[in-house]
Amino acid sequence: MTEVELQSTPEQQEMPFAVVQGVPFTRLPKDLYIPPDALEVFLAEAFEGPLDLLLYLIKRQNLDILDIPIAEITRQYVEYVDLMKGLRLELAAEYLVMAAMLAEIKSRMLLPRPVEEEDEEDPRAELVRRLQEYERFRQAAEDLNTLPRVDRDTPPVELVVPDRKVVKLPPRVEMKDLIFALRDVIVRAENYAHHHIQMEPLSVRERMSNVLKVVRGDDFIEFSKLFTPDEGRAGVVVTLLAILELLKQSLIEMVQSEIFGQIHVKAAGSRVQQEEA
Repeated sequence: MTEVELQSTPEQQEMPFAVVQGVPFTRLPKDLYIPPDALEVFLAEAFEGPLDLLLYLIKRQNLDILDIPIAEITRQYVEYVDLMKGLRLELAAEYLVMAAMLAEIKSRMLLPRPVEEEDEEDPRAELVRRLQEYERFRQAAEDLNTLPRVDRDTPPVELVVPDRKVVKLPPRVEMKDLIFALRDVIVRAENYAHHHIQMEPLSVRERMSNVLKVVRGDDFIEFSKLFTPDEGRAGVVVTLLAILELLKQSLIEMVQSEIFGQIHVKAAGSRVQQEEA
């Protein structure tokens, strides 16, 4: 290889391990101090709480959750808590509460029971109930996590539709369509149809004046002749009310010669009194 070829061959330069404000650094500064425990990697099981840790310890030894060896489980649990303290990991208060609960259950299991308290509930019963409930919810969360999820299992599909000018033609209306539409309108109009009843303007006061004009004088007039059948039921009622009002005011007189006989009506008082009335 000639000298010209050696000069034209590219050489790989040293990669900087850091770039600070645009300045690359390929060597560590001499005055840089790195503490011995600045970087520490801890690989272990990730637990979401004290119940999760307790369930892990039970399943790891293939123990029966309904018959927990409380002494051994308490020992292993306390060892894990001590390990977390030694590694200076953030220790939540729930882990310490669970450790105290396990110690209490262990002490109650070791203490002898009086004869009268032999039927007392097992001290582990509440802990077993909480573990079973936590396991059900954890299993449900894992089942939900296995369901397909967008952006994880199924990538979203995006389609770009080009701009197209669509010409929409007006629909063609035929005569039968128009007839059917008119029929629907007529049916809906019949649902709103109603009958207006107008009252006839009949006045009792006016009918009283008409009756007085008919019975003016000293002659009797048959009761039935005061009515006009052509006016219908309303006219008969108004005329009867006018006659009763005139009788109440003593402006007319009504006589009957025999039982179930003809009734006659005449004006009350003299002719002068009738004219005044």
